[in-house]
Amino acid sequence: MARGSDTKARAQAVARELFLRQGVRQTSLQEIADRLGITKPALYYHFASREELVRSIVQPLIDDGDAFVAELESRPPRGPRPLLEGYFDFHFKHREVVALVVRELVALADLGLVDRVLDWRLRLAALLVGEDPSLADATRATVALGGLADCVLVFADEPLDALRTAAVDAACAALGA
Repeated sequence: MARGSDTKARAQAVARELFLRQGVRQTSLQEIADRLGITKPALYYHFASREELVRSIVQPLIDDGDAFVAELESRPPRGPRPLLEGYFDFHFKHREVVALVVRELVALADLGLVDRVLDWRLRLAALLVGEDPSLADATRATVALGGLADCVLVFADEPLDALRTAAVDAACAALGA
């Protein structure tokens, strides 16, 4: 069983790399199997379809995101900084999958995975600026959350601590906090 789990994890890693480089729709299961040195039927043993493989790569992001937002809603932080720090850390932990989501937005939207991510943003924005914010406040929250998430991708080669501080400071500034 450990060997099967190893093959499954290796398949996800190879698929993630190929999906990022050439796109989900442009990557065949045969190509993934070839890179793994296994047959396509052996890959089908672990994943019934490309969609199932994509879901298996994105699902940990979705599960962690749901848990992250639910935790914040159950115990709202005092002030925006703790929420924004947690949001940065969440994106940093999942940066490869976040990059895949950004690159393959249309393909992942077709699988229904993007709606969950957009829902998180709305729920987090409500925690930052309230349930019925003005347009200005809603815009600030959108810029803060979106900009913070983008920093993880755009400045991927920067030292983590420096990037975290700069990104969270910028997000707080966008909120006027």
